Amino acid sequence: MTPELLSSISAILISLAASYLPGFSTWFETLDGAYKRLLMLALISAAAACSYALACAGWLSGFGVELQCSQAGMITLSQAFVAALIANQAAYTMTPRRSEG
Repeated sequence: MTPELLSSISAILISLAASYLPGFSTWFETLDGAYKRLLMLALISAAAACSYALACAGWLSGFGVELQCSQAGMITLSQAFVAALIANQAAYTMTPRRSEG
């Protein structure tokens, strides 16, 4: 599994949680648009940081994730981070909101 695919999947899952996860989605909808984007940025940044830490600990290699704990790995992760931001915003825009009822 490539870092780009892993980051895109995690970004889409974060977006789906913001749209459908009870409690979180209701709270998330009350936020201003700028705060929503900043929160998504923070969550994706945290996911990227955790991925790099797990790669450096050697835990991701067992799952077939091709992320190295090196300068090249950080560059790859940075590219994957940008792809994740794009995937997150696209997924959030395309998913219908959970209806209250």
